[in-house]
Amino acid sequence: MYRIGNEEIEAVRRVIESKQLFKVNSGELQETWNAEKELCEKFCSDYSLIMTSGHAALASALVALGIGPSDQVIVPGYTYIATAMAVLEAGAIPVIAEIDESLTIDPTDFEAKITPNTKAVIPVHIKGFPSDMARICEIAKKHNIAVVEDACQADGASFGGKRLGTIGDAGAYSFNFFKIISMGEGGALVTNRQDVFEAALIYHDASAIAFFGNQMEGFATEAFCGSEYRTNEIATAIFREQLKKLDSIIADLRRNKKYVMDRLQPYCRFIRSNDIEGDLGTTAALLFDTADEAERVGALIQSAPTIHTGKHVYSKWEPILKKRGAFHPLMDPFKMAANKDIIPDYTEDMCPVTLDLLSRTVYIEIDPDWTQEAMDAKIRTVIEALSQ
Repeated sequence: MYRIGNEEIEAVRRVIESKQLFKVNSGELQETWNAEKELCEKFCSDYSLIMTSGHAALASALVALGIGPSDQVIVPGYTYIATAMAVLEAGAIPVIAEIDESLTIDPTDFEAKITPNTKAVIPVHIKGFPSDMARICEIAKKHNIAVVEDACQADGASFGGKRLGTIGDAGAYSFNFFKIISMGEGGALVTNRQDVFEAALIYHDASAIAFFGNQMEGFATEAFCGSEYRTNEIATAIFREQLKKLDSIIADLRRNKKYVMDRLQPYCRFIRSNDIEGDLGTTAALLFDTADEAERVGALIQSAPTIHTGKHVYSKWEPILKKRGAFHPLMDPFKMAANKDIIPDYTEDMCPVTLDLLSRTVYIEIDPDWTQEAMDAKIRTVIEALSQ
């Protein structure tokens, strides 16, 4: 979260004073309904659902697409563990693919890992770096599999002029404290498919959807038992104010990132971008020839190589690697009869390209509110580290 202030305070005040804190209410404010409408308008999406987290949005999207036991879903080896956990929540099995020098899923390895059981792929726009959505969608269409975009670290970024998350069958965003805009804790699902919207709406709030308001009017999808990822009016009131600030934050991030990269270009190598104009701008990524060089420079600029980011690297996904998909064994996708022949042999070194790239990558985190003096100081520090 970069910018928050009196607008958000006043938003919370108006909800508390209205005494209508529950999402479904008969009050005048209707914060959640308006927030979803405004998100659709800004991102040019037909439908949106704001809920409790990005994980909730991913899981709801997968369930809504009919994915479950006997299905495989391909995910990149560099993403937060929640991406793979969402696959397991649906009862399916995650298959881990390599990344390429864009630090997003390698389309070639994605296609190589497709089997008759593959029903979806989750390209992850990690750190706001756009995945190659043109190739991913082309491959997915050829093999008749769904595309669920994990844009949880890419709120507002784009590929080919379209917002990330709106290109595939469904997309997920996160608005927790660590994201570009925040509602404290929260996320959203977007889609242009009515069938996905209906099923996701039911799944994400199954205990209330048929009992509060007329939320299923005109639905072709019948109610079923799901989860409870319902948001509330205070959180969505904050989100509405944050959403107004999104584009200006992105513009400032992109400007500052370009300034930093332009001045460092003669001294170092950056990762490849699938769409530098659509990049979110939060992070400049330096790619070194060796892991030792990355460790040395990272120590000098106080930015450890990306390999050390814990559960963002598949080799640290202990519950996945040890195949512990649920607390109760009968609910564990790894122990379901329908999945017994489609479970990969997970090992810590199964994606060597991913581990190599992450061991040679060091991030420079960009601040949208940097002054030129602050940027120049950061640039000098990096150049000095590179020259030692």
